[in-house]
Amino acid sequence: MSQPYAMQRAMRTARKAALQKGVIAVLDIGTSKTACFVLRFDGSESPSSEGIGSLAGQSSFRVIGVATTRSRGVSFGEITTMAETERAIRTAVQASQKMAETRVDHVIVSFSGANPRSYGLDGKVELETGVVTDEDIGRVLAMCDEPDIGAGREVLHAQPVNFALDYRSGLADPRGQAGQELMTDLHLLTVDAPVIQNIVQCVKRCDLELAGLASAAYSSGLSALIEDEQELGAACIDMGGGSTSISIFIKKHMIYSDAVRMGGDHVTSDIAMGLRVPTPTAERLKTYYGGVHATGMDDRDMIQLGGDTGDWELDSRQASRAELIGIMRPRVEEILEEARARLDAAGFEHLPSQKIVLTGGASQIPGLDGLASRILGQHVRMGRPLRVQGLPQAVTGPAFSSAVGLALFAANPQDEWWDFDVPTEMYPARSLKRAFRWFKDNW
Repeated sequence: MSQPYAMQRAMRTARKAALQKGVIAVLDIGTSKTACFVLRFDGSESPSSEGIGSLAGQSSFRVIGVATTRSRGVSFGEITTMAETERAIRTAVQASQKMAETRVDHVIVSFSGANPRSYGLDGKVELETGVVTDEDIGRVLAMCDEPDIGAGREVLHAQPVNFALDYRSGLADPRGQAGQELMTDLHLLTVDAPVIQNIVQCVKRCDLELAGLASAAYSSGLSALIEDEQELGAACIDMGGGSTSISIFIKKHMIYSDAVRMGGDHVTSDIAMGLRVPTPTAERLKTYYGGVHATGMDDRDMIQLGGDTGDWELDSRQASRAELIGIMRPRVEEILEEARARLDAAGFEHLPSQKIVLTGGASQIPGLDGLASRILGQHVRMGRPLRVQGLPQAVTGPAFSSAVGLALFAANPQDEWWDFDVPTEMYPARSLKRAFRWFKDNW
């Protein structure tokens, strides 16, 4: 392929076209629900102090249409049955268009799962003119050695997270500044290619044009972490239905992402098996009576399991709340311990701040905050998405963190590798570089 990232460049062009029209949809394809927001941009671009490149600059928008529907044909955040997922997407998009009273052609999609893998790359160049130009930015990005990401993997994000000029580090935009040597740190996130291909195919079948792709871990972090946390360093753990996404932010950039292939649905299926009830009943029990801390009272607190099998003995069964908690707690602990292991592997303890924010639909289990601070450390808080203009009350809960984050991503995209004119003859040589050392050294 002569032009790397051709698909990403095509999506960038589609996004520009959509923003000129002033309407774009964001679609969060989850394991348990598919959410679609229609955004209207008023076109007032105020140049942002952060960021660089062609797409930087904050656009103000409001949400004019919202719809959610139960996901079908998705497990672990990945599409398993194309026709079912296509139906769910069509349902959500049509309902949100109806509310917005406008047609939408372009959509930005977020998804979880897909085995994300993070790489930290760096590059440096000598400046020819003594002042940083756009060309120098392209050249220094080209000098980042792309790791051998392996067959069947695709780059999802490639974001410059730091620029340094003659060892002055932490520059957001070095253009126009004088110096001799320019360096950059790049965060590269790769995912399983078939997952992306399925989403591209599915969106195409819904007669929509794809104007961007983002990982749910990234978009949740954008909306659930407050500005200080994004700046000083924090981790966002988004507990979804089929998978739990993890992202680490510092200096307003995501520098690491991972996922645990477990979520709220696994808790539900444990309840279904443990209490021998159908999945919808298990989901109801989890939502109304669930928890992770049992007290003496819970032994006496009996729950009617119900059922409509016609067998009186089976349908009139009861279970104590303590039994229910006894089934839920081990699985919730397992998810949190897996998340902790991922953070340890990333070197999270080297960050100046150890804040951890829990969000996502499965984070709403009562008592989770106490359990989480025991497993993850003291600085844990429960996060809800930031308020954005026009968002109905019904979709302001933690379950909508990644959908709201996707709206913020649409309005204020961070620069990616392909947003710059990188000299073609200098596309990265494929050699594996150390992944994590730079962020310990540079922050």
